[in-house]
Amino acid sequence: MINLILTIVILIAIMIFLYVWVVLKKKEVSSNNNQIKFEIKEIVAFMRRAFEEIIASSLYEGSPSVEEFNRRKARRRELQKALRSCMHGDIFAKKFVKLFMKDLLLGTYGLNETNVNAVIMFDHPERMSSQDQFEILLHVFQKEHNQEAFNKIIDKYNLDELSRLSDGTKGYQITEEQIREIYREERPRLTFQDKIDIIIQRVYQIYKGLGVIDELRDQNIDGVNGGTSGMPPDVVQNIDVADYLSQKRFIPRSYDAVWIFYRGKSIQLAFLGFGSEQELKRVCQNIYGFGNPGQLNESRGYIINDMADGSRVVVVRPKMAESWAFFVRKFNDSLVELDEQVKGDGADLAIRMLVYLVLGHQVTAITGRQGSGKTTLLKALIKYIDAKNIRIQETSFEIWARKMYPGKNILSFRETPTVSGQDGLDVQKKTDGSVNIVGEAATHSVVSYVIQAAQVASEYTLFTHHGKTLDKLINALRNSLIASGAFTNEKIAESQVVEALGFNVHLVLRSGKRYIERITEVIPLELNYEYPTHYKDYSRMTEKLDAFMDTMTEYFGRVTDRQSYAYRDVIVWEDGRYVVKDTITSQKVIEMTKNMDDDAADQFKAFLLQYWGESA
Repeated sequence: MINLILTIVILIAIMIFLYVWVVLKKKEVSSNNNQIKFEIKEIVAFMRRAFEEIIASSLYEGSPSVEEFNRRKARRRELQKALRSCMHGDIFAKKFVKLFMKDLLLGTYGLNETNVNAVIMFDHPERMSSQDQFEILLHVFQKEHNQEAFNKIIDKYNLDELSRLSDGTKGYQITEEQIREIYREERPRLTFQDKIDIIIQRVYQIYKGLGVIDELRDQNIDGVNGGTSGMPPDVVQNIDVADYLSQKRFIPRSYDAVWIFYRGKSIQLAFLGFGSEQELKRVCQNIYGFGNPGQLNESRGYIINDMADGSRVVVVRPKMAESWAFFVRKFNDSLVELDEQVKGDGADLAIRMLVYLVLGHQVTAITGRQGSGKTTLLKALIKYIDAKNIRIQETSFEIWARKMYPGKNILSFRETPTVSGQDGLDVQKKTDGSVNIVGEAATHSVVSYVIQAAQVASEYTLFTHHGKTLDKLINALRNSLIASGAFTNEKIAESQVVEALGFNVHLVLRSGKRYIERITEVIPLELNYEYPTHYKDYSRMTEKLDAFMDTMTEYFGRVTDRQSYAYRDVIVWEDGRYVVKDTITSQKVIEMTKNMDDDAADQFKAFLLQYWGESA
């Protein structure tokens, strides 16, 4: 009897143990499944399936009325259109897709205040990645500053200062330690709605967006690029990885490279990376597709295109480039007035001179390196072109003059795969334009047209160029005239350039500060094409040869080193302020005055008298 009781007790104990074990196991499995469910990659997979089902679902389900059917059809069409264009810089399409995702996440997926912290450890900053913290900071700043959020973060914490990098060189870099320190200082407090928005953005940028640069691209920065540093995949395969690791050296990969162009500075975001070559390739293949510009493949190793918001995008791929890479250059389509651009002591002097150059119908070349503010200055000068038909030629639309001056007669042209810049300039001749503006005189044919237009086809011309000095500007323009086939003689080509060119405004960017380095007048010199003929006066052959050698010496001297122009620096940036230098030539003053109305001419004369002590 005792044995029977013991046996029953043991059996009951075993059954209880098995029951408890099964229950605990189910809870563990459920917990693991729950944990997996709220991983970002699982949410991305859910979104992909959900959108596929929505697109593929029948519009006739439930026997809808005609009105309901049309509503479903329109909604699906709008969703399909948004999904195709949201990654190309279309902000409204992006917002539409994210709202759709938000409804799915809250309504179908079951994300709530209890489980939202399982997706990103919002309550445990020490367990968050630097990318998590950065995206939270950007979201919080966006609530107050919108597209200026990233600029505010950089300005507030001086993240654009030159620093010494790990390899001993100097450069601009924002590190993971800096982001974590900013996060500790800001201590952002997030509502449930904030957390949902942050998660939605993360899911969107992986599923349909542009990866880690998706929100950065929308910010008001000068540009962003990726894949432009670190070791390409082929190089990594050929290096001694063990040697790198033994020296405790990190192997930077091309897909870890994210750079921004901010106020003329290239800053590496060392805390961000695409994570894999596959992700970098996906972003490169998606970012250029606005307007169906064609296929990027090995035979066509690059594509230059616009994005929906007017940004310029360049994508390159192997084998043309050593790795996949993209470059987004953003152009501010808002007007920045001259007094907002030209600052510092004596700024009024430089501003008034710029205005009088336009009012005086002067052919003006605006030069400087990329990011120095050439296009921004050119846009501001258009304001002072009165009662003239303006025609603009660009490689891609950057000036957007009609957005800023809708009341002016303006038409812009740009190059396309089938229409060259020269073709566009030829068309301009037949469009009753009075003032020609060339966004960038970069190709030989365009330079040739600029010089021609400056002389005969328009009243005057404004254009930008990358010339570093006046001599290099004139040499580059001269060489382009020769390369285009318009001229064969260097001296004649050069004289054509200097006769066409009136002034050069040179901009510089140093230590993040933009200013006008100089405003220079170009002065053509009269060239005497008559050569000595004294050899005709001699009868003896030896004397004739001596005199003829003098003639040849004069010829070769003129061809090789005789300049066809002089120049005067009218206004210069010196010791931190704008100061007057040389006077404008009297011929140029008379020419400018004739092109002004009476009031402007009187003001110009008073301006010259005030600063140079003379008038026309």
